[in-house]
Amino acid sequence: MRVLLLGSGGREHALAWKLVQSPLLAELHAAPGNSGIATLGQCHPVRADDSEAVLGLARALLIDLVVVGPEVPLVAGLADVLRAGGVSVFGPSRGAAAIEGSKTFAKDVMETAGVPAAATLGAPVAPCVLKADGLAAGKGVVVCHTQAEVDAGLVELAALGGDIVIEELLEGPEISVFALCDGAACLALPVAQDFKRAEDGDLGPNTGGMGSFAPVPGFAASEIEALVDLTCRPILAELAERDHPFIGTLFAGLMLTPDGPRVLEYNCRFGDPETQSLMPLIEGDLLEVLAACAAGDLGGAQLEQGPGAAVTVVLAAGDYPASGDTGSPISGIEAAEATGALVFHAGTALRDGSVVTNGGRILNVTGVGDDIAAARAVAYAGADLIRWDGVRRREDIALTASLAEARTTG
Repeated sequence: MRVLLLGSGGREHALAWKLVQSPLLAELHAAPGNSGIATLGQCHPVRADDSEAVLGLARALLIDLVVVGPEVPLVAGLADVLRAGGVSVFGPSRGAAAIEGSKTFAKDVMETAGVPAAATLGAPVAPCVLKADGLAAGKGVVVCHTQAEVDAGLVELAALGGDIVIEELLEGPEISVFALCDGAACLALPVAQDFKRAEDGDLGPNTGGMGSFAPVPGFAASEIEALVDLTCRPILAELAERDHPFIGTLFAGLMLTPDGPRVLEYNCRFGDPETQSLMPLIEGDLLEVLAACAAGDLGGAQLEQGPGAAVTVVLAAGDYPASGDTGSPISGIEAAEATGALVFHAGTALRDGSVVTNGGRILNVTGVGDDIAAARAVAYAGADLIRWDGVRRREDIALTASLAEARTTG
């Protein structure tokens, strides 16, 4: 199969890394891709959100399957343009992608489908959570414990434009649940957890994600199926009932409250940086499954969860998320990979044959090990070897989980 992967981040590099392992793959193309993806396939200077250009590229390359990484083109209707043009695509239609594109739409679907979720509040009174109704690159959520935080949050979200959704403030650990969907049926991936805040101890501003790990202890196959039955399959059924069958990755962000799991939000694509931790753990042919979903028939397609755990540490620009870094030379990538760590490129570019910074989240260093502690050690050992002026990271990615795991097994 000839595959066109859309996007340019660490998520897309991890997907490319997994896709090239498929015996079904004949050619891998990416648009626009990045310097890491360029080592695995051919990159093309086409923006993922330029629907007509993507369609033209897919036709010119005789692409058999387009895999869409980021949410913006999906919410804008890219998959509809491709399907209308006769191109098979793994990614939801505009109508189905509204599950991420509009919090108001998502709340209506959840209520109709009977999915447990945070309650909507009528007024912005602390404690509460403020959410931008539309897309905000993972940063449109403000958790408010005081009225001063509410007032500041309203100003912050107003700057993004659009409506604001007010929800009750729930307490508990958060997890990410992923289901690969063919419009009716779905296949679950391991449960992951990401770290959204910029600083250690879950402090500082929200980011697109500073790290992740998988699997989350306590969620074996039966528990994962129960979560998917509770939070994903009802959504699939409701969207199909609304003539918006969901084909792609349905990503449910859940909070494990004392009263049970509650959905915080849905996304219409793979998570970033959760994908960087999930791909090394999946055993089986991902391309076969994505193609089956795109064809509308998962059938007997299977993916297995391999042994061990994976931890991903994001290396970011010094001022991220306020600003990024461009053009700074990066050293140590090959040395990190030589230790056994996987290095997935996100905000990078090539300049005169050398890798330089080109964004906010620059690189993702993933370690795989027998348990979370071992995987964490590999990830941080690799990250220690990578340098550029101003590089920063969190030091506590998966730390609590690794300590809890040690207490359980010790």
